[in-house]
Amino acid sequence: MNLSDWISSHYIEVFGAVTGIIYVILEIRQNIWLWPVGLVTSAVYIWIFLTNKFYADMSLQGYYLVISVMGWYWWRRGSGLRAQGTEQEKELNVTRVNFRTAVNLAIVFVFLYLVMFFGLSRLTDSPVPEWDSFITSLSIVATWMLARKIYEHWFLWIVVNAVSAILFIWRGLYPTVILYLVYCIMSFVGLVEWKKTIKS
Repeated sequence: MNLSDWISSHYIEVFGAVTGIIYVILEIRQNIWLWPVGLVTSAVYIWIFLTNKFYADMSLQGYYLVISVMGWYWWRRGSGLRAQGTEQEKELNVTRVNFRTAVNLAIVFVFLYLVMFFGLSRLTDSPVPEWDSFITSLSIVATWMLARKIYEHWFLWIVVNAVSAILFIWRGLYPTVILYLVYCIMSFVGLVEWKKTIKS
């Protein structure tokens, strides 16, 4: 099979990978257009993961559709506070996670992991319920943190993207492998770029 034949038979996955890369570029730049691009990417990957039996990842894309709408709203609304002496709302700034929020997010992660692992291992034919559950649970937490512009979400994405790339190699989803390797590299870029914008 030559390259053009391969692309024509995997064009949906290639399209999803391209929009996914655009999404991360916009995320690094803190550009609000990341949210509508994320909606498109998630819709594409619902189909890709369904056809490859990554059921938790497919459900995660549904969550991404919802959180993309919420993130779009939160980023447009800003902090909800008025800038002093003006009618303009302050923009939502990058912040560091506090201890209480970190503990709550850790509890949410463990709960989601256990529920998903139980469901996938007992109710589906998922070939990797433990890893599918891990990626999905950590991604849910990371995406919520992104929607609130919490800096440490980039550390979670590094882990998610590295584990995902390995998992997708095993499943033969090569355009998606490339996408997640790019995601992983760009997560390090995001760490550096977002740190510059943290306000003391």
